[in-house]
Amino acid sequence: MMGDKYWNRELETLPHDELEAYQLVQLREHLQFAYSRSGYYKEAFDLHGVKPVDLNRLEDIRKFPFVNKQIERERQLKKPLLGDMAAVDEEDVVFVSASSGSTGIPTVSPFTKTDFDEYQDVQSRLFWAAGMRPKDRYVHALNFTLFVGGPDVIGAQNLGALCIWAGTVPSERLLFILKEFQPTIIWTTPSYAWYLGETARKQGIDPAKDLAIRTIIVAGEPGGSIEATREAIERLWDAKIVDFYGISDIFGACAGMCEERNGLHIAEDHILVEVINPATLEPVADGERGELVLTTLRKSARPMIRFRTGDIGTFDRQPCSCGRTHGRIHIAGRLDDMFIVSGVNVFPSDIEFVVRNMPELTGEYQVTLSNENYATKYKVSVERAEGNEESSEAIAVKVSERLKTRLGVRPSEVSVLEANVLPRATHKAKRIVDLREQNTPKEASVDHARA
Repeated sequence: MMGDKYWNRELETLPHDELEAYQLVQLREHLQFAYSRSGYYKEAFDLHGVKPVDLNRLEDIRKFPFVNKQIERERQLKKPLLGDMAAVDEEDVVFVSASSGSTGIPTVSPFTKTDFDEYQDVQSRLFWAAGMRPKDRYVHALNFTLFVGGPDVIGAQNLGALCIWAGTVPSERLLFILKEFQPTIIWTTPSYAWYLGETARKQGIDPAKDLAIRTIIVAGEPGGSIEATREAIERLWDAKIVDFYGISDIFGACAGMCEERNGLHIAEDHILVEVINPATLEPVADGERGELVLTTLRKSARPMIRFRTGDIGTFDRQPCSCGRTHGRIHIAGRLDDMFIVSGVNVFPSDIEFVVRNMPELTGEYQVTLSNENYATKYKVSVERAEGNEESSEAIAVKVSERLKTRLGVRPSEVSVLEANVLPRATHKAKRIVDLREQNTPKEASVDHARA
Protein backbone atom coordinates (compact mmCIF):
# COMPACT_ATOMS: atom_id res chain seq x y z
CA MET A 1 0.00 0.00 0.00
CA MET A 2 2.87 2.40 0.74
CA GLY A 3 3.64 2.87 -2.96
CA ASP A 4 -0.02 2.87 -4.03
CA LYS A 5 -2.02 6.07 -4.42
CA TYR A 6 -5.18 4.22 -3.33
CA TRP A 7 -6.08 3.09 0.18
CA ASN A 8 -8.19 0.27 -1.33
CA ARG A 9 -7.42 0.04 -5.04
CA GLU A 10 -10.00 -2.62 -5.86
CA LEU A 11 -12.86 -0.81 -4.15
CA GLU A 12 -11.97 2.73 -5.20
CA THR A 13 -11.51 1.84 -8.87
CA LEU A 14 -14.40 -0.62 -9.19
CA PRO A 15 -16.11 -0.19 -12.59
CA HIS A 16 -19.25 1.84 -12.02
CA ASP A 17 -21.64 -0.86 -13.23
CA GLU A 18 -20.13 -3.23 -10.67
CA LEU A 19 -20.31 -0.51 -8.02
CA GLU A 20 -24.01 -0.01 -8.75
CA ALA A 21 -24.61 -3.77 -8.60
CA TYR A 22 -22.92 -3.79 -5.18
CA GLN A 23 -25.07 -0.85 -4.07
CA LEU A 24 -28.25 -2.63 -5.13
CA VAL A 25 -27.43 -5.73 -3.08
CA GLN A 26 -26.51 -3.61 -0.05
CA LEU A 27 -29.58 -1.41 -0.40
CA ARG A 28 -31.99 -4.35 -0.57
CA GLU A 29 -30.52 -5.82 2.60
CA HIS A 30 -30.42 -2.43 4.31
CA LEU A 31 -34.06 -1.63 3.58
CA GLN A 32 -35.16 -5.01 4.88
CA PHE A 33 -33.03 -4.54 8.02
CA ALA A 34 -34.50 -1.09 8.65
CA TYR A 35 -38.07 -2.29 8.06
CA SER A 36 -37.74 -5.29 10.36
CA ARG A 37 -35.73 -3.65 13.16
CA SER A 38 -36.80 0.01 13.30
CA GLY A 39 -40.24 0.99 14.56
CA TYR A 40 -40.13 4.23 12.63
CA TYR A 41 -39.23 2.73 9.26
CA LYS A 42 -41.88 0.02 9.49
CA GLU A 43 -44.48 2.65 10.26
CA ALA A 44 -43.24 5.05 7.55
CA PHE A 45 -42.96 2.42 4.82
CA ASP A 46 -46.40 1.00 5.63
CA LEU A 47 -47.99 4.46 5.60
CA HIS A 48 -46.32 5.12 2.26
CA GLY A 49 -47.49 1.79 0.84
CA VAL A 50 -44.01 0.42 0.09
CA LYS A 51 -41.98 -2.54 1.28
CA PRO A 52 -38.30 -3.48 0.82
CA VAL A 53 -39.27 -6.06 -1.85
CA ASP A 54 -40.46 -3.17 -4.04
CA LEU A 55 -36.84 -2.22 -4.73
CA ASN A 56 -35.74 -3.94 -7.93
CA ARG A 57 -33.28 -1.31 -9.17
CA LEU A 58 -31.52 1.65 -7.59
CA GLU A 59 -34.00 4.14 -9.06
CA ASP A 60 -36.76 2.44 -7.06
CA ILE A 61 -35.44 4.20 -3.96
CA ARG A 62 -37.68 7.07 -5.12
CA LYS A 63 -40.70 4.99 -4.05
CA PHE A 64 -39.64 5.34 -0.41
CA PRO A 65 -40.37 8.32 1.84
CA PHE A 66 -37.85 11.01 2.72
CA VAL A 67 -36.57 11.68 6.21
CA ASN A 68 -35.22 14.98 7.46
CA LYS A 69 -33.84 16.63 10.58
CA GLN A 70 -37.30 17.41 11.94
CA ILE A 71 -38.43 13.79 11.67
CA GLU A 72 -35.14 12.65 13.20
CA ARG A 73 -35.64 14.99 16.16
CA GLU A 74 -39.30 14.08 16.69
CA ARG A 75 -38.63 10.35 16.63
CA GLN A 76 -35.75 10.73 19.05
CA LEU A 77 -38.04 12.51 21.51
CA LYS A 78 -40.63 9.77 21.09
CA LYS A 79 -38.23 7.13 22.43
CA PRO A 80 -35.17 8.68 24.13
CA LEU A 81 -32.16 8.32 23.93
CA LEU A 82 -31.67 6.87 20.46
CA GLY A 83 -35.20 7.23 19.12
CA ASP A 84 -37.27 4.67 17.22
CA MET A 85 -35.36 5.24 13.98
CA ALA A 86 -32.61 3.18 15.61
CA ALA A 87 -32.48 -0.44 14.47
CA VAL A 88 -30.35 -1.93 17.27
CA ASP A 89 -30.56 -2.10 21.04
CA GLU A 90 -28.60 0.45 23.06
CA GLU A 91 -26.19 -2.21 24.34
CA ASP A 92 -25.00 -2.66 20.73
CA VAL A 93 -24.09 1.05 20.45
CA VAL A 94 -20.48 1.98 21.27
CA PHE A 95 -20.37 5.65 20.21
CA VAL A 96 -22.76 8.57 19.77
CA SER A 97 -22.21 12.02 18.36
CA ALA A 98 -24.72 14.83 18.63
CA SER A 99 -25.55 18.04 16.84
CA SER A 100 -27.87 20.84 17.89
CA GLY A 101 -30.49 22.25 15.59
CA SER A 102 -32.50 25.44 15.73
CA THR A 103 -34.48 24.12 18.70
CA GLY A 104 -31.33 23.47 20.71
CA ILE A 105 -32.31 19.82 21.15
CA PRO A 106 -29.29 17.70 20.22
CA THR A 107 -29.92 14.98 17.65
CA VAL A 108 -27.94 11.86 18.44
CA SER A 109 -26.11 9.81 15.80
CA PRO A 110 -25.39 6.27 17.10
CA PHE A 111 -22.78 3.76 15.90
CA THR A 112 -22.30 0.06 16.53
CA LYS A 113 -18.73 -1.22 16.71
CA THR A 114 -18.92 -2.36 13.09
CA ASP A 115 -20.38 1.00 12.04
CA PHE A 116 -17.60 2.83 13.83
CA ASP A 117 -14.79 0.66 12.45
CA GLU A 118 -16.09 0.98 8.89
CA TYR A 119 -16.51 4.72 9.32
CA GLN A 120 -12.89 5.02 10.41
CA ASP A 121 -11.75 2.97 7.42
CA VAL A 122 -13.48 5.54 5.18
CA GLN A 123 -11.58 8.27 7.06
CA SER A 124 -8.32 6.45 6.32
CA ARG A 125 -9.32 6.24 2.66
CA LEU A 126 -9.99 9.99 2.49
CA PHE A 127 -6.79 10.86 4.37
CA TRP A 128 -4.79 8.67 1.99
CA ALA A 129 -6.39 10.32 -1.07
CA ALA A 130 -5.49 13.70 0.48
CA GLY A 131 -1.84 12.63 0.47
CA MET A 132 -1.40 11.58 4.11
CA ARG A 133 1.18 8.83 4.66
CA PRO A 134 2.68 7.13 7.74
CA LYS A 135 5.64 9.54 7.65
CA ASP A 136 3.30 12.50 8.30
CA ARG A 137 2.62 14.28 11.57
CA TYR A 138 -1.06 15.15 11.77
CA VAL A 139 -2.70 17.63 14.13
CA HIS A 140 -6.43 17.12 14.62
CA ALA A 141 -7.83 20.58 15.41
CA LEU A 142 -11.51 19.63 15.55
CA ASN A 143 -13.89 19.61 18.48
CA PHE A 144 -13.96 16.35 20.46
CA THR A 145 -17.12 17.19 22.45
CA LEU A 146 -19.96 15.18 20.84
CA PHE A 147 -18.78 16.28 17.37
CA VAL A 148 -18.90 13.48 14.81
CA GLY A 149 -15.60 14.67 13.32
CA GLY A 150 -13.77 14.32 16.63
CA PRO A 151 -12.97 10.59 16.31
CA ASP A 152 -11.80 10.99 12.70
CA VAL A 153 -8.27 11.25 14.08
CA ILE A 154 -8.46 7.47 14.57
CA GLY A 155 -8.62 7.08 10.80
CA ALA A 156 -5.29 8.91 10.59
CA GLN A 157 -3.82 6.71 13.32
CA ASN A 158 -4.99 3.57 11.54
CA LEU A 159 -3.19 4.84 8.45
CA GLY A 160 0.01 5.07 10.47
CA ALA A 161 0.46 8.82 10.81
CA LEU A 162 1.78 10.35 14.03
CA CYS A 163 -1.33 12.01 15.46
CA ILE A 164 -1.59 15.01 17.77
CA TRP A 165 -5.03 15.29 19.40
CA ALA A 166 -5.20 19.08 19.69
CA GLY A 167 -8.94 19.69 19.64
CA THR A 168 -10.34 23.23 19.63
CA VAL A 169 -7.69 24.96 21.71
CA PRO A 170 -7.07 28.75 21.66
CA SER A 171 -5.21 29.95 18.58
CA GLU A 172 -2.09 30.85 20.55
CA ARG A 173 -1.93 27.31 21.94
CA LEU A 174 -2.48 25.77 18.51
CA LEU A 175 0.28 27.91 17.01
CA PHE A 176 2.55 26.72 19.84
CA ILE A 177 1.76 23.12 18.86
CA LEU A 178 2.45 23.88 15.20
CA LYS A 179 5.82 25.43 16.07
CA GLU A 180 6.96 22.83 18.61
CA PHE A 181 5.76 19.63 16.93
CA GLN A 182 6.07 20.82 13.31
CA PRO A 183 3.14 18.75 11.99
CA THR A 184 2.77 18.46 8.23
CA ILE A 185 -1.04 18.18 8.03
CA ILE A 186 -3.87 19.92 9.90
CA TRP A 187 -7.67 19.73 9.68
CA THR A 188 -9.89 22.74 10.41
CA THR A 189 -12.47 24.97 8.66
CA PRO A 190 -11.55 27.27 5.73
CA SER A 191 -12.37 30.43 7.69
CA TYR A 192 -10.31 29.31 10.67
CA ALA A 193 -7.38 28.32 8.45
CA TRP A 194 -7.39 31.91 7.18
CA TYR A 195 -7.80 33.36 10.67
CA LEU A 196 -5.02 31.18 12.09
CA GLY A 197 -2.63 32.21 9.32
CA GLU A 198 -3.38 35.89 9.90
CA THR A 199 -2.95 35.41 13.67
CA ALA A 200 0.40 33.73 13.10
CA ARG A 201 1.64 36.67 11.05
CA LYS A 202 0.56 39.11 13.76
CA GLN A 203 2.70 37.11 16.20
CA GLY A 204 5.69 37.30 13.89
CA ILE A 205 5.28 33.75 12.59
CA ASP A 206 5.40 33.21 8.85
CA PRO A 207 3.15 30.17 8.24
CA ALA A 208 4.90 29.44 4.97
CA LYS A 209 8.46 29.56 6.35
CA ASP A 210 8.33 28.94 10.09
CA LEU A 211 5.84 26.05 10.09
CA ALA A 212 5.92 22.65 8.37
CA ILE A 213 2.26 22.42 7.31
CA ARG A 214 2.08 21.22 3.70
CA THR A 215 -1.57 20.09 3.59
CA ILE A 216 -4.62 21.73 5.19
CA ILE A 217 -7.76 19.62 5.24
CA VAL A 218 -10.88 21.76 5.52
CA ALA A 219 -14.57 20.99 6.01
CA GLY A 220 -17.75 22.52 7.39
CA GLU A 221 -17.93 25.38 4.86
CA PRO A 222 -17.91 25.55 1.04
CA GLY A 223 -14.67 27.60 0.97
CA GLY A 224 -12.39 24.64 0.34
CA SER A 225 -14.07 24.08 -3.02
CA ILE A 226 -14.11 27.76 -4.01
CA GLU A 227 -10.95 28.15 -6.06
CA ALA A 228 -10.27 31.77 -5.06
CA THR A 229 -10.67 31.01 -1.35
CA ARG A 230 -8.53 27.90 -1.65
CA GLU A 231 -5.77 29.78 -3.47
CA ALA A 232 -5.77 32.63 -0.95
CA ILE A 233 -5.29 30.23 1.99
CA GLU A 234 -2.66 28.29 0.04
CA ARG A 235 -0.66 31.45 -0.60
CA LEU A 236 -0.83 32.36 3.07
CA TRP A 237 0.43 28.95 4.23
CA ASP A 238 2.29 27.72 1.13
CA ALA A 239 0.29 24.54 1.62
CA LYS A 240 -2.26 22.53 -0.35
CA ILE A 241 -5.96 22.77 0.59
CA VAL A 242 -8.00 19.54 0.45
CA ASP A 243 -11.76 19.76 0.99
CA PHE A 244 -13.76 17.13 2.92
CA TYR A 245 -17.52 16.77 3.38
CA GLY A 246 -19.24 15.12 6.31
CA ILE A 247 -22.62 15.02 7.99
CA SER A 248 -23.33 14.01 11.55
CA ASP A 249 -26.51 12.15 10.63
CA ILE A 250 -24.49 9.67 8.53
CA PHE A 251 -20.88 9.68 9.78
CA GLY A 252 -17.85 12.00 9.90
CA ALA A 253 -16.20 12.78 6.59
CA CYS A 254 -17.79 10.72 3.83
CA ALA A 255 -16.38 12.55 0.80
CA GLY A 256 -13.08 14.18 0.00
CA MET A 257 -10.88 15.56 -2.75
CA CYS A 258 -8.32 13.47 -4.59
CA GLU A 259 -5.13 14.87 -6.11
CA GLU A 260 -7.14 16.35 -9.01
CA ARG A 261 -9.23 18.48 -6.61
CA ASN A 262 -12.19 18.62 -8.99
CA GLY A 263 -15.01 17.71 -6.64
CA LEU A 264 -15.17 15.40 -3.63
CA HIS A 265 -15.31 11.63 -4.14
CA ILE A 266 -18.12 10.28 -1.95
CA ALA A 267 -17.92 6.77 -0.48
CA GLU A 268 -20.54 5.18 -2.72
CA ASP A 269 -19.94 1.77 -1.17
CA HIS A 270 -21.54 3.22 1.99
CA ILE A 271 -23.88 5.90 0.64
CA LEU A 272 -26.39 6.16 -2.20
CA VAL A 273 -26.58 9.71 -3.56
CA GLU A 274 -29.61 11.46 -5.03
CA VAL A 275 -29.93 15.12 -5.99
CA ILE A 276 -33.45 16.57 -6.02
CA ASN A 277 -35.16 19.83 -6.76
CA PRO A 278 -36.04 20.96 -3.21
CA ALA A 279 -39.29 22.55 -4.44
CA THR A 280 -40.66 19.68 -6.52
CA LEU A 281 -38.75 16.82 -4.80
CA GLU A 282 -38.07 15.40 -8.26
CA PRO A 283 -34.57 14.24 -9.30
CA VAL A 284 -32.38 16.63 -11.26
CA ALA A 285 -29.94 15.69 -14.01
CA ASP A 286 -26.33 14.82 -13.18
CA GLY A 287 -24.36 18.04 -12.81
CA GLU A 288 -27.47 20.13 -12.10
CA ARG A 289 -27.65 21.91 -8.77
CA GLY A 290 -30.12 20.59 -6.18
CA GLU A 291 -30.46 19.24 -2.64
CA LEU A 292 -28.35 16.23 -1.73
CA VAL A 293 -30.33 13.24 -0.45
CA LEU A 294 -28.23 10.48 1.11
CA THR A 295 -29.12 6.89 1.95
CA THR A 296 -26.87 4.74 4.10
CA LEU A 297 -26.08 1.27 2.76
CA ARG A 298 -24.41 -0.34 5.74
CA LYS A 299 -24.92 1.68 8.93
CA SER A 300 -26.97 -0.55 11.23
CA ALA A 301 -27.31 1.49 14.45
CA ARG A 302 -29.61 3.97 12.72
CA PRO A 303 -30.20 3.55 9.00
CA MET A 304 -30.87 6.80 7.18
CA ILE A 305 -33.14 6.21 4.20
CA ARG A 306 -33.44 9.16 1.81
CA PHE A 307 -32.15 11.74 4.26
CA ARG A 308 -32.61 15.29 3.01
CA THR A 309 -29.34 16.92 4.00
CA GLY A 310 -30.27 20.56 3.33
CA ASP A 311 -26.98 20.84 1.42
CA ILE A 312 -27.17 22.24 -2.10
CA GLY A 313 -24.75 20.91 -4.67
CA THR A 314 -24.20 18.72 -7.70
CA PHE A 315 -23.26 15.09 -8.28
CA ASP A 316 -20.86 14.13 -11.06
CA ARG A 317 -20.63 10.48 -12.17
CA GLN A 318 -18.13 11.21 -14.95
CA PRO A 319 -14.79 9.37 -14.64
CA CYS A 320 -12.10 11.24 -12.74
CA SER A 321 -8.57 11.30 -14.14
CA CYS A 322 -7.30 10.07 -10.76
CA GLY A 323 -8.77 6.66 -11.60
CA ARG A 324 -11.33 6.57 -8.80
CA THR A 325 -14.79 5.61 -9.97
CA HIS A 326 -16.87 6.86 -7.05
CA GLY A 327 -18.89 9.92 -7.99
CA ARG A 328 -17.94 13.45 -6.97
CA ILE A 329 -20.06 15.99 -5.16
CA HIS A 330 -19.67 19.77 -5.36
CA ILE A 331 -21.27 21.65 -2.45
CA ALA A 332 -22.56 25.18 -3.07
CA GLY A 333 -23.97 25.83 0.40
CA ARG A 334 -26.84 25.20 2.78
CA LEU A 335 -30.45 25.46 1.69
CA ASP A 336 -30.98 27.42 4.92
CA ASP A 337 -28.37 30.00 3.82
CA MET A 338 -29.84 30.54 0.36
CA PHE A 339 -31.83 33.72 -0.18
CA ILE A 340 -33.85 34.86 -3.17
CA VAL A 341 -33.43 38.28 -4.75
CA SER A 342 -35.63 39.21 -7.71
CA GLY A 343 -36.29 35.53 -8.35
CA VAL A 344 -32.60 34.57 -8.29
CA ASN A 345 -31.27 31.97 -5.82
CA VAL A 346 -28.17 33.39 -4.12
CA PHE A 347 -25.69 31.49 -1.95
CA PRO A 348 -22.97 33.07 0.20
CA SER A 349 -20.45 30.89 -1.66
CA ASP A 350 -21.28 32.74 -4.89
CA ILE A 351 -20.53 36.06 -3.19
CA GLU A 352 -17.35 34.62 -1.71
CA PHE A 353 -16.21 33.61 -5.20
CA VAL A 354 -16.33 37.25 -6.27
CA VAL A 355 -14.81 38.77 -3.13
CA ARG A 356 -11.90 36.30 -2.93
CA ASN A 357 -11.04 36.95 -6.57
CA MET A 358 -10.45 40.67 -6.01
CA PRO A 359 -6.90 41.55 -4.90
CA GLU A 360 -8.19 44.97 -3.89
CA LEU A 361 -9.95 43.29 -0.93
CA THR A 362 -8.86 41.25 2.09
CA GLY A 363 -11.32 38.50 1.18
CA GLU A 364 -13.50 38.91 4.28
CA TYR A 365 -17.14 39.82 3.74
CA GLN A 366 -20.55 39.98 5.39
CA VAL A 367 -24.02 39.94 3.85
CA THR A 368 -26.96 41.80 5.41
CA LEU A 369 -30.46 40.89 4.30
CA SER A 370 -33.40 43.27 4.64
CA ASN A 371 -36.93 43.73 3.37
CA GLU A 372 -37.66 46.80 1.28
CA ASN A 373 -41.15 47.21 -0.17
CA TYR A 374 -41.85 43.53 0.61
CA ALA A 375 -38.83 42.35 -1.36
CA THR A 376 -35.52 40.92 -0.15
CA LYS A 377 -32.48 43.14 -0.65
CA TYR A 378 -28.87 42.29 0.12
CA LYS A 379 -26.04 44.54 1.24
CA VAL A 380 -22.42 43.37 1.08
CA SER A 381 -19.70 44.64 3.43
CA VAL A 382 -16.10 44.09 2.35
CA GLU A 383 -12.64 45.19 3.50
CA ARG A 384 -10.06 47.00 1.41
CA ALA A 385 -6.68 45.27 1.30
CA GLU A 386 -3.93 46.88 3.35
CA GLY A 387 -2.05 49.38 1.20
CA ASN A 388 -4.92 49.79 -1.25
CA GLU A 389 -5.51 53.55 -1.57
CA GLU A 390 -8.27 53.32 -4.16
CA SER A 391 -11.38 55.26 -3.17
CA SER A 392 -14.17 53.42 -1.41
CA GLU A 393 -16.59 54.53 -4.11
CA ALA A 394 -14.48 53.01 -6.87
CA ILE A 395 -14.08 49.72 -4.98
CA ALA A 396 -17.82 49.58 -4.28
CA VAL A 397 -18.63 50.03 -7.96
CA LYS A 398 -16.26 47.20 -8.94
CA VAL A 399 -17.72 44.83 -6.34
CA SER A 400 -21.28 45.69 -7.34
CA GLU A 401 -20.57 45.13 -11.05
CA ARG A 402 -18.86 41.79 -10.47
CA LEU A 403 -21.64 40.57 -8.20
CA LYS A 404 -24.19 41.56 -10.86
CA THR A 405 -22.20 39.62 -13.46
CA ARG A 406 -21.76 36.53 -11.26
CA LEU A 407 -25.20 36.39 -9.63
CA GLY A 408 -27.47 38.23 -12.02
CA VAL A 409 -28.64 40.60 -9.26
CA ARG A 410 -26.89 43.67 -7.94
CA PRO A 411 -26.56 44.35 -4.19
CA SER A 412 -28.56 47.26 -2.82
CA GLU A 413 -25.34 48.60 -1.28
CA VAL A 414 -21.64 47.77 -1.03
CA SER A 415 -19.95 49.00 2.13
CA VAL A 416 -16.15 49.23 1.98
CA LEU A 417 -14.44 48.97 5.37
CA GLU A 418 -10.82 49.17 6.41
CA ALA A 419 -8.84 45.93 6.81
CA ASN A 420 -9.46 43.84 9.96
CA VAL A 421 -12.80 45.48 10.82
CA LEU A 422 -15.08 42.52 10.10
CA PRO A 423 -15.10 39.74 12.74
CA ARG A 424 -12.84 36.75 12.11
CA ALA A 425 -14.19 33.24 12.68
CA THR A 426 -12.53 30.75 15.02
CA HIS A 427 -14.76 27.94 13.77
CA LYS A 428 -17.46 28.33 11.11
CA ALA A 429 -17.83 31.82 9.72
CA LYS A 430 -21.22 33.54 10.11
CA ARG A 431 -21.55 35.48 6.88
CA ILE A 432 -25.26 36.33 6.95
CA VAL A 433 -26.98 38.98 9.08
CA ASP A 434 -30.71 38.57 8.47
CA LEU A 435 -32.76 41.65 9.39
CA ARG A 436 -35.83 40.74 7.33
CA GLU A 437 -38.02 39.90 10.31
CA GLN A 438 -37.10 43.19 11.99
CA ASN A 439 -38.09 45.43 9.12
CA THR A 440 -41.12 43.55 7.78
CA PRO A 441 -44.41 45.35 8.50
CA LYS A 442 -46.49 43.48 11.07
CA GLU A 443 -49.50 43.13 8.81
CA ALA A 444 -47.29 41.54 6.14
CA SER A 445 -45.93 39.05 8.66
CA VAL A 446 -49.45 38.11 9.76
CA ASP A 447 -50.67 37.69 6.20
CA HIS A 448 -47.65 35.54 5.37
CA ALA A 449 -48.24 33.36 8.42
CA ARG A 450 -51.89 32.84 7.45
CA ALA A 451 -50.91 31.99 3.90
